[in-house]
Amino acid sequence: MDPNRLKQAYAKLRSLDERLTFKVRPRTGGGLSRPSLDQVEERHRDLAHYTIELKEVVQELILAIGSKPKKSGGGQQADGGSGPGSA
Repeated sequence: MDPNRLKQAYAKLRSLDERLTFKVRPRTGGGLSRPSLDQVEERHRDLAHYTIELKEVVQELILAIGSKPKKSGGGQQADGGSGPGSA
């Protein structure tokens, strides 16, 4: 698991939540009036944006969980024997 990639994906998820969740959350008190066609189209667009971005975040989370952490030191095993299994 790559913890930095996981943190970045989680930050994207939080950003998505803060920006769009309120737009796609069901309205309370629902059925008293019918929305106009423009309102329906706008909500449909918001939901489409939310769904696409959520798919990208989930994909990034899966890749972060399945990937190895990136080395930040520039490759410590270049000296020919300091890593696991080199004994």
